[in-house]
Amino acid sequence: MQTIDFELDRDYVELKQLLKLTDLVGSGGEAKVIIGEGHVRVDGVVELRKACKIRAGQRVELGEVCIRVR
Repeated sequence: MQTIDFELDRDYVELKQLLKLTDLVGSGGEAKVIIGEGHVRVDGVVELRKACKIRAGQRVELGEVCIRVR
């Protein structure tokens, strides 16, 4: 599994933005579809909310990629 360390420079980032910022998707529309289809996990649980607030210490998984938010 590939791991990406993402340095958070604010209180939180929305899930769809995080996927774009880490180049896992090409657009916000693509992020919405992937999240809506249940392909994204936050801390091991499927997350369907596109604007879910991701904070430091959380882990986001998409396929074989894990994002550690710091």
